[in-house]
Amino acid sequence: MATRLTGKDAEAGQAPDVMVGSPLLALQNRLGHGFADDKLLHRALTHKSFGAEHYERLEFLGDAVLNLGVSELLYKRFQRSDEGDLTRVRAHLVRQDTLHKLAVQLGLPQLMRLSEGEAKGGGAQRPSILADALEAILGAVYLDAGFEVARRVVMSLFEPLLAETTLEGWGKDPKTALQEWLQARKLAVPAYRIAETRGKAHEQVFVVACELPELNQVVTGEGLSRRAAEQVAAEALLMRLQALPARSLPASTKPTVVVKKARSATPPSKR
Repeated sequence: MATRLTGKDAEAGQAPDVMVGSPLLALQNRLGHGFADDKLLHRALTHKSFGAEHYERLEFLGDAVLNLGVSELLYKRFQRSDEGDLTRVRAHLVRQDTLHKLAVQLGLPQLMRLSEGEAKGGGAQRPSILADALEAILGAVYLDAGFEVARRVVMSLFEPLLAETTLEGWGKDPKTALQEWLQARKLAVPAYRIAETRGKAHEQVFVVACELPELNQVVTGEGLSRRAAEQVAAEALLMRLQALPARSLPASTKPTVVVKKARSATPPSKR
């Protein structure tokens, strides 16, 4: 039986049910919200290179929806944590890298509307574009159905990220976590270098290579600043290293135990 996705107005009898079949309707199914005004969704998926009706204003609105929704989620989940801890975890959750991963999971790369030149340049895979589009979608949901529905969408996207972790698990940035992981195995810290820059000066994208010659590993990450790109690359390298078979990596260092020879309880005889 075909799945039906019903928007708010359809539930009220003001519009017919929508059959899920196209990629756009499949996206709405994954979001858990059927748009009454599908023009909002189209706009949220439209890059400024495509036309005047693009996602930037919706992105502005969605950023606020995202921050409030995630803040509420953290406030309720970590009830004994102070403001500083909650702020730090929220920064991890709403950063570009996290939003990019969620956008890919939702299938946004296949749905973005870009100019021919932007598309040929790999715009549909660019983390900055996909992260912005996800925020724009949240803004579109807010305008289409109100904050309560937008809040539920935020919760459904971010609750799984927190389900199997603790507050401490979000405590370190990727570069620090990678460095500590390597030092625990007496490995040298990685080297970072700018491999490429793209775009105009005011919206430049940095591609940074994170190199670990000792284990013959090189990964790249990109961001709107060199620091952001380094963090993305560091996280990717750490995930790769953690996935390697244990036998191919040096063992973690263990504290040296010094065992002193016990003295004899009976003093030696004197001659």
